[in-house]
Amino acid sequence: MSSAPSPSSTQPQLRPYQREAIEAVLAARREGVRRMLVCLPTGAGKTVIFSHLAGLARRPVLVLAHREELLHQARQKLEHALGAAGAGVVAIEQGAHRAPDHAKVLVCSIRSLHEERLARVISRRDFGLVIYDECHHAAAEDNLRVLRQLGAMDPAWTGTLLGFTATTARGDGKGLDGVFERIVYTRTLPAMIDDGFLVPLRGVRISTAADLTRLSPGGADFREDELGEAVDIEERNAIVARSIQELTRDRRTIVFCVNVNHARNLCRSLNALGVPAGIVYGAMPPDARARALTEFREGRTHVLTNVAVLTEGFDDPGVSCIAMARPTRSEGLYAQCIGRGTRLHPGKKDCLILDFVDLSELDICTLPSLFGVPRHIDLEGLDVREAVRLWQQCLFDHPGFELEASAVTLPEIERRAATFDPLTLEPSAEVRAVSANAWFSLGRHGLALHFQKRRGQTGELLILQRGARGKKWEVSLDGEPKARFSTFEEAVQAADYEVERLGPMTAASALEDASWRRTPVAAGEGSTSTQPLGEALRLAVWHRIVGRPAPHR
Repeated sequence: MSSAPSPSSTQPQLRPYQREAIEAVLAARREGVRRMLVCLPTGAGKTVIFSHLAGLARRPVLVLAHREELLHQARQKLEHALGAAGAGVVAIEQGAHRAPDHAKVLVCSIRSLHEERLARVISRRDFGLVIYDECHHAAAEDNLRVLRQLGAMDPAWTGTLLGFTATTARGDGKGLDGVFERIVYTRTLPAMIDDGFLVPLRGVRISTAADLTRLSPGGADFREDELGEAVDIEERNAIVARSIQELTRDRRTIVFCVNVNHARNLCRSLNALGVPAGIVYGAMPPDARARALTEFREGRTHVLTNVAVLTEGFDDPGVSCIAMARPTRSEGLYAQCIGRGTRLHPGKKDCLILDFVDLSELDICTLPSLFGVPRHIDLEGLDVREAVRLWQQCLFDHPGFELEASAVTLPEIERRAATFDPLTLEPSAEVRAVSANAWFSLGRHGLALHFQKRRGQTGELLILQRGARGKKWEVSLDGEPKARFSTFEEAVQAADYEVERLGPMTAASALEDASWRRTPVAAGEGSTSTQPLGEALRLAVWHRIVGRPAPHR
């Protein structure tokens, strides 16, 4: 590949970040990187980027995709990007389609490239650029087989493997580092929205009575069979359908479902309410699926229920509402789903995300959680960026402020933050059950206790969380780590024992009613402060642990 030429008048104009991505790819190749990845949100125009790169390639280009819709979409955009030179040089290799020998760019279904067919394709061309769209699938064994047969995994290969994806996360937990050497360019969803390249996202949280507490907790996401049984129930489908009817109005809506039965039942529930709805799923006959998509694009149906079909590669900028009727723990899957509504379109101001939340003790992705704020926040139709701004401001103004695991609105967060006082945090009932001492809470960080070693000399015990598993609770005395324990109850009992070993006077000083706690700060030194010493010590350790300096008194 060479440097990017100026696009002709027939080629699509590149956005600034698209030019940056192209230059990043070229720079990485000059450095010797052969297998690289570009990570951009859905709607960022990945096809436009790789179409321009295909136009720079001197050797034949192979584009790998997973869905039939992606093949034709990629061919059209490649032909458009290549301008007058694109006619006749871009061809599809899939099913009954055989690319002619003169085609420079082949768009192939990776699933159709069985060993014999791929060998025939390779024998006629020396590919210099292999573009893998939706490349988070690359780690699957059969997809790796295709890459190995192409030679892309061979250290002596002289070509370039370039992957594009909106998410590097996979449902099976496998990483992509075994396939790609480097992520050469990435841009986040919030940044794309802030820069005006994608529409703002507004969220509504709808609670249902479906019970997910008995689903298997293992794995990166729920088991489809268990999830389908839990959520595909008449009462929940009625709530979902009624919510879509009332909240989406004239918004063209995509509903993500668990399985085919779930999609069918939701479609029936919508139609029963008078909402024109259709359905698409993978096993549908191609002509029936194409007809359903056409009816949706032309507005004859307003809602489309689907199972996995529209998660990737579906390009319909007019979609302005996504209904997540399928609970997921996978941030990558959630981002792909809502990405179907983020593209710009004339007259489209934003995209509404409907999060249907069920009873669960597991972390389920919602629009707020995708943007790094607590998943329980009910945006009530507000822009998620407002929730981000408010949450970050709360954490800055009130370090240590935390939310309980329950639905809460932005105004309620503001109210709670305004009344937040770290000194009022009490230890849990479990701590009070095993200790009579004056332990106080440091929020999620742990516990602290002050006592008097001798008159005028204060000691400090801290129990802090130092990991997520095993012996994660560390006990330290006056800043020196002493031991670790699996539970904080064990840590409290061990720390109390150490205090008792120092004698009855010291043990008495660790109680809440010890008189030294009420002594004014720096008494006897001409100080006019009336702040009790116990309170001052609590405040100092609180600000030290959460990383903010204590305010001057």
